[in-house]
Amino acid sequence: MQCGADSLANDRLGCFNLSMRGHGEAVSFMKSFNVPMLVTGGGGYTKHNVARCWTYETALLVDQQVSEVLPETHYHEYFSPDYCLNVAAHRVGEDSNKKDHVEKMKVEVLENLRHLAHAPGVQFQEVAPDSMLPDYELPDVTGQPGDAGPAGSFMERIGKFAHEHGIIKPAEFYANDRDHWGD
Repeated sequence: MQCGADSLANDRLGCFNLSMRGHGEAVSFMKSFNVPMLVTGGGGYTKHNVARCWTYETALLVDQQVSEVLPETHYHEYFSPDYCLNVAAHRVGEDSNKKDHVEKMKVEVLENLRHLAHAPGVQFQEVAPDSMLPDYELPDVTGQPGDAGPAGSFMERIGKFAHEHGIIKPAEFYANDRDHWGD
């Protein structure tokens, strides 16, 4: 998860108005899935707010409480005038967005998103439907490897092909190289 602090209120380049607590809610939300996370910094052009943000979010990630009052250090003046951990959002004027307009925009955005193909963050491979798979004429495969006749030799060819092409990796799942045949 990339936790750039440029969306915090008072950032020199960012135009958003998130409080540090609001920013941390995104981290808490992702953490709630209980999956391994790699969390990185990035963004944030008001260094005292970046330090506050990453301190707070690190504490969230490791389930620790940190004091709202910052300790005295050589850099204490960077955090004036309040010398506290929180970065508060600006007070903004009245929300002039009409509820029906916001709802209409939400429906439109969700409808547009429904038509987009997703971009997965992990390797993804589609499986062709059965109707698109070719129909092969295969010999009877009831024999075992080493059996005399076409079934045995076919099974041996399939096993050799699978090993040569990495489909079956040696001893990946089996106690020995013939265990997968049911011996």
